[in-house]
Amino acid sequence: MEIDRERLLARREAMRAAAHWRDETLLDHLAHAVARTPDKPAIVARRSETGEAARFSYREFDRVSDLVALSLRERGVGRGDVVSFQLPNWWEFSILHLACLKIGAVSNPLMIIFRERELGFMLGLAETKVLVVPVCFRGFDYPAMVAGVRDRLPALRHVFVAGGAGETAFDALLTPQAGEAGRASLLGQGAGPDDVIQLLYTSGTTGEPKGVMHTSNTMLSNLAPFAERLGLGTGDVIHMPSPLAHQLGFMYGIVLPVMLGATAVLQDVFTAEEMARQIRAEGATFTMGATPFLNDLTEHVAHAGQGTPSLRVFVSAGAPIPRALVSKARRVLAAAIVSAWGMSENGAVTTTRPDDPEEKATATDGCPLPGMELHVVDAEGRAVPAGEEGRLQVRGCSNFVGYLKRVDLDTTDAEGWFDTGDLARMDADGYIRIAGRSKDIIIRGGENIPVVEVEGVLFKHPAIAEVAVVGYPDERLGERACAFVRLREGASLSFAEMVAHLAAQRMARQYMPERLEIVEELPRTPSGKIQKFRLREMARELALPGPDR
Repeated sequence: MEIDRERLLARREAMRAAAHWRDETLLDHLAHAVARTPDKPAIVARRSETGEAARFSYREFDRVSDLVALSLRERGVGRGDVVSFQLPNWWEFSILHLACLKIGAVSNPLMIIFRERELGFMLGLAETKVLVVPVCFRGFDYPAMVAGVRDRLPALRHVFVAGGAGETAFDALLTPQAGEAGRASLLGQGAGPDDVIQLLYTSGTTGEPKGVMHTSNTMLSNLAPFAERLGLGTGDVIHMPSPLAHQLGFMYGIVLPVMLGATAVLQDVFTAEEMARQIRAEGATFTMGATPFLNDLTEHVAHAGQGTPSLRVFVSAGAPIPRALVSKARRVLAAAIVSAWGMSENGAVTTTRPDDPEEKATATDGCPLPGMELHVVDAEGRAVPAGEEGRLQVRGCSNFVGYLKRVDLDTTDAEGWFDTGDLARMDADGYIRIAGRSKDIIIRGGENIPVVEVEGVLFKHPAIAEVAVVGYPDERLGERACAFVRLREGASLSFAEMVAHLAAQRMARQYMPERLEIVEELPRTPSGKIQKFRLREMARELALPGPDR
C-alpha cells in the first residue's frame, strides 16, 4: 500500500523521541492478555435476529483468529493485501482484524448500509482480494448484491458469507488445511508497527468518501492517552453500540479492549432498550457513541425506571453535544459524560476530562490528548485570538499516513498540520468548541451564523428531539437558514413558536432560522453524524416562495 515513506520517517523520529510511538502492535497486547488472563472474556457479541450471544475467552480469541489467518494465507492473502468486511457488530468482525494483523494484510471495514454503487467503488479502489459479508442482515441479501458487482472487480478472488453454507461460508475459514499445528508458522509474520493495517473510508457527511490509511503506531498512540485520561483499564467492560466499520467503533470497540486486556460487548442493532439491557447484564462500565445514542439512552432510562448503575463513563463524539443534553444525561445516567472530537483521520483528538467543571463539560468539546496539537487559524493561516472562530488544524501522533491513491486530497502541510475542514473556537485553557464544518457555514448578508450555537438553543425547546440548521441560497442575502427538526412523540412546533423560543433565549434576530421543516428522521451516516449535505439539498429542493414558514 503506497504511502509517503519519506514523510513517515521524518514523523517517526519525532514521535519515537517523544515516546508516543512505541513500535507495538495489537498482537503484542493480545499476547500479553492471553498470557496473563487466558480465560477472561475477550468479547461478547449478541445477534439481535436470533438472540444468540457468542462469547470468546482471550485464549479462544487468539486461537480462532490464528485459524482464520492461516485460511486467508492459504488462499493467497499476504502482506499488504486488502481484506474487506461488510459486517454488523458480530464477532467475525473482530476476528478478521486480528487475522489480518497476523499475516500483514490490511483490514478494510465497510459500513453495512453500503450498496452496489458504494461497494463497487470502494472495493475497486482498494483492489480487495477477499470480501466477507453476511448472508442476510435486516432482510437484505448481501451475496446477491456482491454477485451484481463482482464482474467489475478483477482483483476480488474470494467472497465468504457469515451465516452461509458450503465452501464459501465464513466457517470454512475456521478449518485451514494446516490445522492447529500450522499456528506456529504465523510467528513473525505479523504486520510491523509502521505497516498500513487499516483502510477506512470516510463516512460521507460531505458526500465524497476517501480511503484513510492508519498504522499500528498512529492508532495505538491515540488509545493509550485516551485510556489514561478516562481511567480505563483491564477491569473495564466496554460496550460498543456504534458500527465497528466506523472509526469510533473500530478503534474503541475492537482495538481498545484488546489493548487494555478488557472485555468488549458488541451491539449489532441499536435500540436504547437493548443498550440499557446489555449494559446491566454484562456490567459495562464504558460506552461511546454519537449524540443520538446518548440522547436515546438518557430518555429510555429516564422513563423506564431502571438505570445502568455499572456505567461510569459515556463518551459522546461525532457532533457537538447540546449543553442541555449533557446536563440531563449526567443527572439521569449518574455517569461522567465526556465530550470528544475527532475524525477518521486521527481518532479522538480532544476530550473533556471526567472531573472537569460544569462549564467545560457542557460547553466544550475538550482539550487535546497528549501527543496532539491544535491550531485555530484564519483564512490566511494566522492564529486567531482565544475565543475567536477559525479553521481547526491538528498535528500529532495519531494523524493518518495518507489517503489511498489520492495524495491530492491530503491537506497536511510541510509542518505536519492537517486542515480538518472544521470551524472551532479555542479558549484560553486550550479547550475547543466545534462551530461546524467550514463547508456548512452559513453567511447571511455577509454575517456568519453560529450554527452550533443556534442548534444548541433550539434543542432546549421541550418539543424538539433533534435539530440541524443548514443554509439555502437566497438572491438578496446570499444565504438564509433553515432548521430541520424531529419532534418528540406527541409534540408540535410552529415557526412562530420557534422564533418566540429563540427570542426568549435572547438570540440575535439575524441568527434565527428563516424556515422550519419538521421531519420524521434526520439523514445520518451509520455512525450517527447528520448528513448536512443532504439537508442542504432538501432545503434547496423545497424552493418555497417566502422567507417564513
